[in-house]
Amino acid sequence: MSKPLYPLDRTAYLLVDPYNDFLSEGGKIFPLLKPMAEQNGLLDNLRKLDRAVRALPIPVVIVPHHRWVKGDYENWDHPTPTQQKIMHMHHFARGEWGGEWHPDFAPKDGDIVVQEHWGSSGFANTDLDFRLKQQGITHVIIVGLLANTCIEATARYASELGYHVTLVRDATAAFKEEMMHAAHELNGPTFAHVITTTDELIANLQSQGEAK
Repeated sequence: MSKPLYPLDRTAYLLVDPYNDFLSEGGKIFPLLKPMAEQNGLLDNLRKLDRAVRALPIPVVIVPHHRWVKGDYENWDHPTPTQQKIMHMHHFARGEWGGEWHPDFAPKDGDIVVQEHWGSSGFANTDLDFRLKQQGITHVIIVGLLANTCIEATARYASELGYHVTLVRDATAAFKEEMMHAAHELNGPTFAHVITTTDELIANLQSQGEAK
């Protein structure tokens, strides 16, 4: 099977929810996903991808979840179960350490930081699609957290909007093995054009960069 071709000038790297609460020891959610994160080598793989992507003409797009502030969701008619958890647990609280970027994945000069998403999709009710189209992007590589929620919802939405979608198995995590299996073996193949690994993706991108 031939490797997928990525037009580097039309490909974007989407990093979803790189907050301390998700990625750092002491984060409110990290203990729940730590076993899968360690099994996948999540942090090291995200670091490798960050270095590789930044060496190529591929824009880095930070796709952040809404940071909780006092009063959020309390007068909503029907917040989702996830939103109710955020309301009670204060995940990604604005102005607190948990709602700050993990230091290894904080935005750098030239990165695109899109509007914060309230639900799971990075596209719904944000400027992500607009910002990508203004860059001429047609292909998106989506990594971050969580595999079966924000990553899946963002990737599904991307495919509906006509983007070529790549998922990276070991550059994400979830709370359970079953959730990872569903994300990459059951659900992902119905909408993602490519489901790959960090090392495979980096080798592919670098070979295309060298061919330029």
